Amino acid sequence: MTERDITDSWSRGRSRDPDETKRLSETEQFGETNLFGIPATGSNSKSVKRQTDNNSEGFPLNNQSQKTVSPNYIFSKLPRWMQNWVLWLVLLTLIPGGVGFLAMAMLFKLPAAPNCPKIFWPLASESVRLHCAQLAASKQTVTDLLQAIGLVKQLPKNHPLRGEADRFIERWSQDILQLADQSFQAGNLDEAIATARKIPDDLAAYKLVEEKITKWQSIWSKGEEIYQEAEAELRERHWQSAFMLSAKLLRLDNKYWASTKYDQLNQLIATAREDGEKLAKAESLANSGVADKILEAIKIVEAIGQSSYVYQKAQESIPTFGHKMLDLAQSNLDKRDADTALDIARQIPENTGLQTEVEDFISLAEAQRSAWLGNISGLETAISQAQQIAPNRSVYNKAQQLIARWQLEIEDVARLEKARTLASQGTVNDLTAAIAQAQLIPNSNPRATEARQEAGRWQAQVETIQDRPFLERADQIALLEDVNSLQAAISEASQIRTGRALYPEARRKIRNWTAKIQRIQDQPYLDQARDLAQNGNLPAAISAAEQIASSGRALSGEAQEAIDDWRGQIRAKESWQKARDTALAGTPQALVDAIQLAQQVPRRNILRMDANIAIDQWSQQLLDIARSQGQSDIYKGIETAKLVPRGSSAYSAAQEQIRTWRQFLNPEPQPVPQQSQPLPTITGL
Repeated sequence: MTERDITDSWSRGRSRDPDETKRLSETEQFGETNLFGIPATGSNSKSVKRQTDNNSEGFPLNNQSQKTVSPNYIFSKLPRWMQNWVLWLVLLTLIPGGVGFLAMAMLFKLPAAPNCPKIFWPLASESVRLHCAQLAASKQTVTDLLQAIGLVKQLPKNHPLRGEADRFIERWSQDILQLADQSFQAGNLDEAIATARKIPDDLAAYKLVEEKITKWQSIWSKGEEIYQEAEAELRERHWQSAFMLSAKLLRLDNKYWASTKYDQLNQLIATAREDGEKLAKAESLANSGVADKILEAIKIVEAIGQSSYVYQKAQESIPTFGHKMLDLAQSNLDKRDADTALDIARQIPENTGLQTEVEDFISLAEAQRSAWLGNISGLETAISQAQQIAPNRSVYNKAQQLIARWQLEIEDVARLEKARTLASQGTVNDLTAAIAQAQLIPNSNPRATEARQEAGRWQAQVETIQDRPFLERADQIALLEDVNSLQAAISEASQIRTGRALYPEARRKIRNWTAKIQRIQDQPYLDQARDLAQNGNLPAAISAAEQIASSGRALSGEAQEAIDDWRGQIRAKESWQKARDTALAGTPQALVDAIQLAQQVPRRNILRMDANIAIDQWSQQLLDIARSQGQSDIYKGIETAKLVPRGSSAYSAAQEQIRTWRQFLNPEPQPVPQQSQPLPTITGL
């Protein structure tokens, strides 16, 4: 309320009733209203005051006036917070919207889903069964699918839902087969079969169960067969065959065999191949015949693990390698190298399983080493060592045989020692007595061979003593080296008979002396033939020397060499003469033939120098003829120049001439000069 609205008669100190004040305020806010409800155009404080006074005095307004002002009056009676239009707008929006939302929610609200696990199925409706079966089947497990089938199988044949139920049952049966096939593909054959056979036998899908199972079993059996064949090939170390078999797994209609088992088999093949290479290397080392390498081979096969397919062969090879070492030791023992044999035997590992054999070998080898000392003491020690071998050992019989032999050897050694004592005197009588003593040893005794060798050596000494004077006298006679002396020496040496100790030496001396006699006798005839050849009478020289060459005597070889040389000279002269005669024709072909004849003269022949000079001259003539021909016919000149022989003085010139003619006939194309591009003309300057 402003100050201008207050009347003159309103005292500032006068108090006013609150209701009146409120009414006055509302009147000022809305203004006066006429009888027709139209607000007045003007207002003053007096009219307001009058109206206020009348109301304050209790005079009621007329009906028309009350109706006209009732909305404003009612609105003015509302609390202030209800007079806000924004609040009313919000309320008018939210209340209808909330009511609509609740209505729609109640309209579309589904009935509560049944609690399938707690349903009492004998009293459950068919729709509930179908609903719960669908929920169970959605889990896609064998148990739930079977439960779903069991729930809807009980529907009557004439039930409206029976057709839909049958379709669900068929689909769920196929789902069970699919789960079974997944188990089969994952490598669980038994689980797949058990799953498939859970399908009720009164369903249409059951007809596929046995067919599926038969197919799975066939595929599985094929995979196992391939795998077992590959394993067998691995045991035989046929790596390529095993790999080819593993590739067959990829063609099986099963992911487990085509992936997991295939990868597993290939890994086994790779591992087995590595172990197989180790075993092959070990076998190669074992076959070397060297003890250290055999030991290395044993260490290699020991490292092959039990999971390897070649483990069994590796284990079987260890005793084999041990036997190889034992054989090597025995080989050295047979050579009477007892120390080496014992050293090899003591290195044989225990895991070869040959400890008993090794111990028996060592016992016998030590006894034999003692026996090989060759004296009575050594033999007695050997007998004592062999007697320690128990009767239950495998070498007991061999030890007893050696003991019997060594006992005989003791007797033989005594005789041999006596014989050696006699032979040491060196006289014929002592050597003869030693031989007689050695011959007392029977051929069946162990030392019989040694006794025969000693007796033979002593017999050779006796024969040498007896026959040496004959050779010495023959050497003295042959010193004069004339025919008579040499023949006398031969007669003296011939007294040594065949089979005697000095017989080979006597025959060698007789051959030398005989050759000297033949040279003395035949040398004049060979010298005469050489004189004839020196004088140029080669045919006569050849005729004279042929008698010596065909005799087979000492100078026959020398005479034959001379004959071959003289015949070569004759052929050289003939070739040289024929070459010169041929070259006289002067034609290219005649010159070529002459050159070929001249080249047949041996290089060591005296005529070879003349032949070389003639070859150079005839080659130059060929070149001159070619050049002359080339002036009129270049092609003919080239062909003639080609006849100049390599190595002649004119050969280089002939080749140069040929190149010149060929360049003339086939000139190289001249390069076409490239025209330079003209510079562009710049206009407007």
